[in-house]
Amino acid sequence: MTADDVKKLLGLQPHPREGGWYVRTYEAVETVGAEAFADGRYGSPRRTGTAIYYLLEPGTFSEMHRLKSDEVFHFYAGDAVEMLQLREAGSGRRVLLGNDLEGAARPQVVVDRGVWQGSRLVAGGSWALMGCSVSPGFEFEDYEEGRRTALSVQWPEWEEMIEGLTRG
Repeated sequence: MTADDVKKLLGLQPHPREGGWYVRTYEAVETVGAEAFADGRYGSPRRTGTAIYYLLEPGTFSEMHRLKSDEVFHFYAGDAVEMLQLREAGSGRRVLLGNDLEGAARPQVVVDRGVWQGSRLVAGGSWALMGCSVSPGFEFEDYEEGRRTALSVQWPEWEEMIEGLTRG
């Protein structure tokens, strides 16, 4: 199976913000009011959860960004994906999503709200299909794009990977 086969079978479209291909597969009917969050991070009610299929292929990547909600990635098929996570306290880590458990890959990875994240196929990979579940549910207004220079200044040890996961 090719990336084009997967895109066609699942009805994937270009992601309008972060890159790669996606389709929303679930939106909870239930919502939670913005006032339920003492930190004021949401300006309006949010669905209790949302989910998407997400596909990466050569030449695409999930740009560095952060969300106001927790996100769980689920690896389904294809080649491994490397993810960079950067925390405000100054720490960073590279996480591998995939099936090679003995090689430190994991089929599920959590990204806490507010953590900068970006992903790409491992070198030589042809495609990867993942799922992303977000709670409270994702809305585009909760998406913050990472700026290459600002991220590189705060996390200089990750500068090379940041450059590969940001657009000019």
